[in-house]
Order: sequence, then structure tokens, then C-alpha cells
Amino acid sequence: MVDQLYPEVGFAAVELLERFGADVVFPEEQTCCGQPAFNAGYRGEARDMARHFLDVFWPLLDKGKIDAIVAPSGSCVAMVRNHYPLLFENEHSDTYLAQATQVADATFELTQYLVDILGVADTGARSAETLTYHPCCHLLRELEIDAQPRALLASLTEGNVVDLEDAESCCGFGGLFAVKNAEISTEIGRRKIKNIEASGANLVVVNDVSCMTHMNGLLMRENKSQCVAHIASVLNGAHSE
Repeated sequence: MVDQLYPEVGFAAVELLERFGADVVFPEEQTCCGQPAFNAGYRGEARDMARHFLDVFWPLLDKGKIDAIVAPSGSCVAMVRNHYPLLFENEHSDTYLAQATQVADATFELTQYLVDILGVADTGARSAETLTYHPCCHLLRELEIDAQPRALLASLTEGNVVDLEDAESCCGFGGLFAVKNAEISTEIGRRKIKNIEASGANLVVVNDVSCMTHMNGLLMRENKSQCVAHIASVLNGAHSE
């Protein structure tokens, strides 16, 4: 989704990484990690996509050309870290299982990598907005990443970060859940929108563009003034040299 719909989020992530000392390469042959197929129960198709992912990234890791794989998406990282090894655990060949395990260990979500690996405490960004933070489900529950994005947002100069009531509740997107259970998904989303309004924030920050798309769609359809932005754009867009 970043590559096809929100390339500015990808550019912001690259600029953040490079500003804090990382050399970034982007293998153009990469595709989706396979999570949509995996979540729909199409394990064979998901395994094929995972093999392609490994064919692209593992040689770079194995030859020492890269040290880590970083994505501005908790859901994609959760797929690679938590589910790639499971996809290959019953394969006749151990080759892809070994590769999946190594790649999983080397894959990081953007804020996790910035804080835990690069030691970033302050990106130097500033914002005059009143912000609140929605912890996306895969990031929070599958990766248990929460302190890192909150710490980076707390460092914003001029910004006012307020609490979001019932923040840990799902926004209603849930990947294919939003497609197959649209009415329930919308109702869950509307509860989130009410809490956003009650917070007094005019900008909601998230770590996944899928949640961003869902909540922005609801806000737009209900003619609300608030909007949702990816954390990479927030931490990079207001940066001043």
C-alpha cells in the first residue's frame, strides 16, 4: 500500500533513516509480503510470495550488503517476523526455513529501528498540531511495540500530544475483515472517530497506512475536520535543517 498508494510515506521513512546514519537501498523487484493471502487462508499463495520476498532480501543479508530490513508498517513486519518461519516449518527443504528465520530476525518496524537500533530519541521535528496516537493492532499486539513511537512523538517541538480514550481498541479495518464484514468494521471505526473527536486532537498519528486509510475514509464521509497521518510523515515532514 505504501508503494502503490502512499509513496510519500516511503520517502519520509528513507529520509529519516538516512538522516540518522543509515545507508538505504530499495530492491525494485520486491513485492507484497503475502499477508493478505495468508490472512485469507491461502497458505500456498502466501508461501509463494514469501519465497519471492526471501529470494530478493536474503541474498543481500547473506552477502553482508544489508544489516536490516526496515518497513514503515507494523503489519508487514509482523508477517515477516512471526509468520514466515511458520510458513516453511513443514517444508521438505530446510533452505527456506533457515532463510525465513534469518530474515525475520533482521526485520524491523521503522520506529523500532530508529529508537532501538539507531538510538534516536528526537528526530528534530516540530508540529503546531494537537496530536493523538492510535496504536495499530499488529504493531501493538503481535510485535509489542508501543514505547518507541510514543517516545518519538513526545519529543516533537511545539506539538501537543493528548491521550486517546480506548486507544488500544481496533479501528475496525482488520485487513480483509473490513471487506468481508463491512458493516461491523464501519461501526467499530465510528467508535474510534467519536473518541478522536473527544480527545480534542486535530491529527491522529498511526504506524500503518491501512489503518490510516480506513479512519480517513470514515472521517471524510462524516465530514469531520480531523485527519490521520503516518508517523514517518509527521516525524519527517516538519523537520527543519
